[in-house]
Amino acid sequence: MGPFDLLQKVVEIFESLNIPYLVTGSVASMAYGEPRMTNDIDIVAAIEEHHITGLLKAFPDDEYYISEDMMREAIRHHWQFNIIHPSSGLKVDVIVKQDTPFDNSRFSRIQKIYPAESYQANFASAEDVIIKKMEYYREGGSEKHLRDITGILKISGDAVDREYISEWAKRLGLTEIWEAVLRRIEEK
Repeated sequence: MGPFDLLQKVVEIFESLNIPYLVTGSVASMAYGEPRMTNDIDIVAAIEEHHITGLLKAFPDDEYYISEDMMREAIRHHWQFNIIHPSSGLKVDVIVKQDTPFDNSRFSRIQKIYPAESYQANFASAEDVIIKKMEYYREGGSEKHLRDITGILKISGDAVDREYISEWAKRLGLTEIWEAVLRRIEEK
């Protein structure tokens, strides 16, 4: 099983269970920017307690690792849990959607993308991927987030709404990082 096969399975299950979701992180960065290696898939989902039974049935424990306790904790505290496919080494980080202005905004801006020819999935917009990448950079300082952002801006160019990003950067305290990213783009 490859990453896009696992993503297809997760998308089909979430859609069959009526779980609102969006793909973000490195998989979304690659959809709008430059390809890179990754073994995990990040999905934000509005998972609730009543979805747990269906998720456990859909990901049988002889093929997948998914913890009911971790799901319940993630739902309760708006954290994340994992769906792991041990035989391939692939992992899905399922981040429980929060009721924040930013999460509500990015769910209202979902883009339908074909990650593979055989299916469509809900993706965070390029702008929202950039904003989250800036947050992750602020938290951990990893250059990969800045590379992903510059890749998106390089490939998607004028299609990216920089005013939207500037506004959210201001609201989320990311203006300094956003300005540094823009300087980096201008220098290249």
